Amino acid sequence: QVQLVESGGGLVQAGGSLRLSCAASGSISRINVMGWFRQAPGNQRELVASRRRGGSADYADFVKGRFTISGDDGKNTVYLQMNSLRPEDTAAYYCYVDLVGSRSWGKGTQVTVSS
Repeated sequence: QVQLVESGGGLVQAGGSLRLSCAASGSISRINVMGWFRQAPGNQRELVASRRRGGSADYADFVKGRFTISGDDGKNTVYLQMNSLRPEDTAAYYCYVDLVGSRSWGKGTQVTVSS
């Protein structure tokens, strides 16, 4: 079983920045991908950014140029630096990890951006 612990959410004004962190522990064989989804009330969960083992990354169009994903393969961690935050970025942000044949989720951390 894999445990994911997220931190770094909070309340910030529009234009501000936050950095989310996620650490994976437990029965980890090989992590292929770590990343972040988000879900706002009434909306479906949507992919924000993902980072493959080795460092290559993908971003949703709505965060390109504002958010940066990074991580440490040796420490099973992933980070999401969020700059130029907008009120529409308000959501619960969920860390996930893809192992061989399975995906695990964190419990989420709330990000609230005030206008």
